[in-house]
Amino acid sequence: MTEPNRPALRENKVPEPTVSFWAIKILATTVGETAADLLSSSLHLGTQLTSLMMAVVFLIVFVVQFRSARYIPGVYWLTVVLISVVGTLITDNLTDGLGVPLVVSTAVFAIALIATFAIWYGFERTLSIHDIVTRRREAFYWLAVLFTFALGTAAGDLVAEQLNLGYLVSVVVFAVAIGAVALAHFGFKLNAIVAFWIAYVLTRPLGASLGDYLSQPTADGGLGLGTIVTSLIFLVAILVLVVYLSVTGRGRTPRAVVAAEGAEERVDA
Repeated sequence: MTEPNRPALRENKVPEPTVSFWAIKILATTVGETAADLLSSSLHLGTQLTSLMMAVVFLIVFVVQFRSARYIPGVYWLTVVLISVVGTLITDNLTDGLGVPLVVSTAVFAIALIATFAIWYGFERTLSIHDIVTRRREAFYWLAVLFTFALGTAAGDLVAEQLNLGYLVSVVVFAVAIGAVALAHFGFKLNAIVAFWIAYVLTRPLGASLGDYLSQPTADGGLGLGTIVTSLIFLVAILVLVVYLSVTGRGRTPRAVVAAEGAEERVDA
């Protein structure tokens, strides 16, 4: 018989955290930063109108992702790109529109993310991304992803403002921080789930700093490519990688892994 809220075995809805996963994640976070700036500033739509437009587009794509019965690379990664833009705009609205200090928004989003993990674990007894095979688990997953983008934006802006590092130095700092997490996991056995989510948060300010470095004027410490060119470059890179994943089928969790994790959960219960 099928367990409550757990359908007959199906494919995991989340890709494996491979090199291509992290590459697209960083590219997506960069697009989240540059696309938000492009729409709100370069095209003069304003933060509020941009937020409304992107929220509607995101919800449409999210419904498609949520209703699908399996992992579809194109739909999944489009959802990530859009949630990256929405997460960025949430923080921008709080900071620029409502005047909420970055230290406050950083703390609030950190608490919200921790609370999401706590409730998720309370219901499911696992935070594994290898076993997102129910609607409830997927809902928790995307809520956590949204808070990681909002938190990463707020924390990244806070660090940038407090330390005034500049775009290129910020890229190096966050890259080193992610490297330290990887070292802690592979070298010192930091829990895989903890390492994954810390790295997931850190890729947001890394991608934002990279996007700012490429797009901002040279007078401000950037390369001056502009938000349009930078967004297009990274969108094309994402498209190439997503097509590669779609054609090769890489990134999918083997059914044996999903079955094994499901069996472990039944034993633990």
